[in-house]
Amino acid sequence: MSQEEEFLNKLATDLVYRFPPTFDKVEDERRHRKERLAVALRVFGKFGFEEGVAGHITARDPEHTDHFWVNPFGMSFKHIKVSDLILVNHAGQVVQGRYPVNEAAFAIHSQLHQARPDVVAAAHSHSTYGRALSALGQKLAPITQDACAFYEDHGLFDDYTGVVTDLEEGKRIAAALGGSKAVILRNHGLLTVGDSVDAAAWWFVTMERSCQVQLLAQAAGTPVPVEHENAVLTRGQLGNDLVAWVNYQPIADQVVREQPDLFE
Repeated sequence: MSQEEEFLNKLATDLVYRFPPTFDKVEDERRHRKERLAVALRVFGKFGFEEGVAGHITARDPEHTDHFWVNPFGMSFKHIKVSDLILVNHAGQVVQGRYPVNEAAFAIHSQLHQARPDVVAAAHSHSTYGRALSALGQKLAPITQDACAFYEDHGLFDDYTGVVTDLEEGKRIAAALGGSKAVILRNHGLLTVGDSVDAAAWWFVTMERSCQVQLLAQAAGTPVPVEHENAVLTRGQLGNDLVAWVNYQPIADQVVREQPDLFE
């Protein structure tokens, strides 16, 4: 090995790469998921994804896997702390925490978590551009590199019947999601899932922005789609939950630095 190769090899081994953490104790993993859930809710608040009391992000409990942590009903995303989060069981009962659960959050998320054991977190809110595209009954088109992450990997729930308050509706939404990372709820908004809170939150952020771009492009003219083969290739490069986790870290880091009280 030449001196140049030795030097480059040393540089490579000294580089710091961030990866999702692993845990030996379930208590540590639970605390981590709750902290990332609080961060994600603050991110949603910062980005204006709130609309009254609508919207929720859930994180499956690592020990009691039929329970999930979620933001309490009626509390602003911008104010939520780790100590505010509530734990809800499979029957919709709050078993830990001081606040009630959003009925729609339980109806939707309980069925998603039940149908998808691989899903750790799910995110839904009434964001502006997600609602706008959902009103057209359209799916995301592969017109940008970022949108290709969702190419043939998101569903459309094409049957709006009012506020989701019953489990059967939640089951139908879970069926529309299928094995995908996201689903557009017609006349309602977006819902994303991931194998971590960070991944689910990133998919929501980038999906919302992709909806905005699609609406702008359609208003300006006729968008040129990425060809099928290249869209599939790009999805393979950008569409997995590890890439989502990595993409999300700069956003999360900014909120953590700005709002350290969220860990209380």
